[in-house]
Amino acid sequence: MRVVIAACSARYSGRLNAHLPLATRAIMVKADGSVLLHSDGGSYKPLNWMSPPCTMREVAPADDRAAEGVTAVWTVQHDKSDDRLEIEIFEVHADTEHELGIDPGLVKDGVEAHLQELLAAQIALLGEGHTLVRREFPTAIGPVDILARDKAGRAVAVEIKRRGDIDGVEQLTRYLELLNRDPLLSPVEGVFAAQEIKPQARTLAQDRGIRCLVLDYEAMRGVDDADTRLF
Repeated sequence: MRVVIAACSARYSGRLNAHLPLATRAIMVKADGSVLLHSDGGSYKPLNWMSPPCTMREVAPADDRAAEGVTAVWTVQHDKSDDRLEIEIFEVHADTEHELGIDPGLVKDGVEAHLQELLAAQIALLGEGHTLVRREFPTAIGPVDILARDKAGRAVAVEIKRRGDIDGVEQLTRYLELLNRDPLLSPVEGVFAAQEIKPQARTLAQDRGIRCLVLDYEAMRGVDDADTRLF
């Protein structure tokens, strides 16, 4: 991984257009080709990024941009679409490279991991006709808990939590933004699944077109039969 701390601006064009004005940011160039821009805040959410497959090249700035302080221009072009991320470098404060090796992936706590395992085995809880594609579906920013297909064959991304709050909805939103850039998957439906979903999280999810699913852990384990309850 290459990590560059630099004063930079950025412009994203293609499926959507976005602009980042000049500021000091961390730029991460990963071994899979993905490029991400981070600020000193916002937890793990990048300000903008380009997911693989993509090609990055560095060129000298045009004379007028050089006169304004630009020292280099990074152009990151997606290989399968017109999406492009253009980063103008003004000043580099640090530039380091590290070999991270193969990552074993996220190890979740017992209940959350078990919920994922149970939902994968009982995928029909998402709806009639749903089928499992795989657990821990990899993306450039981390694995999606479950990727499935509905009865019409549309992709469904599921984020699983014990207690569903706004952060979980934000996390799923980022996965959906990334997955929907893949023409082989798009359009991707989002499902936010948890044992308990907070009202604010449910409101945000519904506003973003994400479906909420409350999971009954005991019933899924076979310990509690929900159909025989009085209440």
